[in-house]
Amino acid sequence: MSESMRQSSAWVGATTKAFWQNPAFSVTMSPLPALFSAWGEVTERTFEKVATKPSWGIDSVVSADSDYPVTKQIELELPFCNLIHFTAERDRPVNRRVLLVAPMSGHYATLCRKTVASLLPNCDVYVTEWKNARDVPLSAGKFDVEDYTKYVVKMLRHLGENIHVIAVCQPVPLTLVATAMLAEDETAPQPRTLTLIGGPVDPDANPTEVTDFGNRVTMGQLEHSVITPVGFAFAGVGRKVYPGAVQLSSFIAMNAQTHAKAFADQIGAVARGEAADLDRHNKFYDEYLAVMDMPAEFYLSTVDRIFKRREVARNVFKVDGKLVDISKITKTAVKIVEGGRDDISAPGQCLAALDLLPDLPEDMQETFLAPDAGHYGIFSGSAWRNDIRPAVLNFIDKHNDVPEAPAKAAQAPKAEAAAKPAKKMPEKLGKTDAAKPTKKA
Repeated sequence: MSESMRQSSAWVGATTKAFWQNPAFSVTMSPLPALFSAWGEVTERTFEKVATKPSWGIDSVVSADSDYPVTKQIELELPFCNLIHFTAERDRPVNRRVLLVAPMSGHYATLCRKTVASLLPNCDVYVTEWKNARDVPLSAGKFDVEDYTKYVVKMLRHLGENIHVIAVCQPVPLTLVATAMLAEDETAPQPRTLTLIGGPVDPDANPTEVTDFGNRVTMGQLEHSVITPVGFAFAGVGRKVYPGAVQLSSFIAMNAQTHAKAFADQIGAVARGEAADLDRHNKFYDEYLAVMDMPAEFYLSTVDRIFKRREVARNVFKVDGKLVDISKITKTAVKIVEGGRDDISAPGQCLAALDLLPDLPEDMQETFLAPDAGHYGIFSGSAWRNDIRPAVLNFIDKHNDVPEAPAKAAQAPKAEAAAKPAKKMPEKLGKTDAAKPTKKA
């Protein structure tokens, strides 16, 4: 039903735009043709983007006043995820290897595009690119929180030693468990560092409307109201999913007035000829509106085990029936990043991870609070660019034992100098760092 509505709405928008853009209306002084045409243009674009997977669009990076081409390739292909490897063709290789664990929360991994682009001048970056569940054949089997955790473990084993992990939002508790699984295996490679950004390790530490949702509904109500099988038009026909269109309606309902005003303002801008294809509105909503179906068992097990039963927060999470002891993490340095204005995973929810690590030395624990940053700002906004990213790179360098790569060109010293953070951020402020904006920032 939602897909039929989407196609119909896109058709209505396109038809309205085409009709009111007819040159015959140019002879009238009325503003209505321009407004109707603008409404049609914005409506068509909006509903078309819901079914469009965004491209990464990272073709080059600038470092040391030079523009370096970026290559993207599939490092590891799995049924529900591809491990993507981004590298910049620099004149001097970098010695930081980062695995960015992107969320499977309704949006594509490209939601972290700015995070990847900001890290590439200084790091080789690997990204978990989760697949749209409606495109995964039913023969691939189920995919729940345990499978997600085992995927992360498999990727870390594949990448081997000297890897630094950054988990953003939803995967934070499961990445913590995956790191603990490696810590329990003395022969397995362990990440040098683990940076956890705004994730619900303990949703009850500081509940928000989003994280408290699981306590207000039963699992039966949830399964009955939002889970549906994939239709015949897709490769995953028959697979039960939480549809992207249903998720999107939930996202928008949380801030309906804000979104309504944004679209009304955009219609006015288009009518006045002030809008552009890549203006701020379109850049944000092209990504925000692009949603993917989520495996039903993953969504339901996340609500049940992470939010309702708080298995990670209580350190009772099991994988294949075996208890995973998070306190076994003693060799991987852990940094917690939170946003003071995060209304999804409020401050304290991610910080709870340190309570599960009693044997991790204090000099391997760090925290960072960006007081004025919201949920998206802590990994892709100005707070990330100006304050959090330099602090994370400093943290990685502090625990990076890889020898510096030899220079390949005469300009190598200059390139390496530019690749390092310009200013070292304070690593301790009591127990928590607070971002201090500078005039330069």
